[in-house]
Amino acid sequence: MRDRGWLGTRKGLFRLQKMNGSWEIADVAFRGHPVSYVFVDPRDGAIYAALNLGHFGAKLHRSDDDGATWTEVAVPVFPEGEGAPTLKQIWSIEAAGPNVDDGLWLGTIPGGLFQSRDRGASWQLNEPLWNHPSRAKWFGGGADEPAIHSICVDPRDPQHVRIAVSCGGVWRTFDGGQTWAIGGIGMRADFMPPDEQMNPEIQDPHLMVQCPADPDTLWVQHHNGIFRSTDGADSWEEVTGLDVSLFGFAVAVHPANPLRAWFVPAIKDEMRIPVDGRLVVTRTDDGGKTGTVLTNGLPAENCYDLVFRHALAIDETGDQLLFGSTTGNAYATENGGDTWTALPWHLPPVYVAKLA
Repeated sequence: MRDRGWLGTRKGLFRLQKMNGSWEIADVAFRGHPVSYVFVDPRDGAIYAALNLGHFGAKLHRSDDDGATWTEVAVPVFPEGEGAPTLKQIWSIEAAGPNVDDGLWLGTIPGGLFQSRDRGASWQLNEPLWNHPSRAKWFGGGADEPAIHSICVDPRDPQHVRIAVSCGGVWRTFDGGQTWAIGGIGMRADFMPPDEQMNPEIQDPHLMVQCPADPDTLWVQHHNGIFRSTDGADSWEEVTGLDVSLFGFAVAVHPANPLRAWFVPAIKDEMRIPVDGRLVVTRTDDGGKTGTVLTNGLPAENCYDLVFRHALAIDETGDQLLFGSTTGNAYATENGGDTWTALPWHLPPVYVAKLA
């Protein structure tokens, strides 16, 4: 199990260290600044922290010494010209493949996909996706503009990449981004007119994750439910076997068992609070046919914690999970969620959680 973790919050990046079996805050970087995303590169251990500084724009920093020091690196730049978009936020970063040295993918608000071949020193816009005619149908969900928040690179073939867009559905490339095709057949969007609800190009996936041991199995927490694909994101089946709300933002999948996944449900739209003021995590062990509501160690009443899409982390064993909430609470488990421990801090709202 991992003994280090990261919580990116509205007021800084908190580095966690497990000491004598308990999590402690070891350090705080970027104190007072919003940290929108954190990526820990499994290839070389580098840590990337994306900041959203409002008037001063989005920034990206890299640490090569476990967060002791940070170097500012480049941020993506959109093409110039009339009506050119402005980078609002860096919302996802992923390695370009386990054997692709120095390569990174990055997703932004607005919905741009960028690639770096030099560890973030420079970025290139993926123009085939940016210029795809269907991109004109994308629109903002929680943000005012479309956002690429999920990037899944097939560990067997780095040319095969899947992304999820809010709101723009699921897209796939088999040639490293030279061409793109829509996936997401089977998802539904109740917020659209009836004749558009099944249109894969306007779906609102909140987060998409893939099982490392079975990359053709992917899970999506969607605005209108939970969906699972077993054919590499081509088609999706709606999951209905969980007993509580199917709305939420976060999802994690077991790294070795594609049938096991975790979610943090809430009441959707204008509410966005736990059902009945009770924070729970739901887990399925059979691909969504049935679910278990996990409550041991979580607040049973008067709770208003919402868990954002990137704020639920899982380690390579599938037993250790960590999540943080909009009210600054954090919880950890070492037995797959059967029991949870509330971490004894009062943090700023948590945007992203990682185990490293």
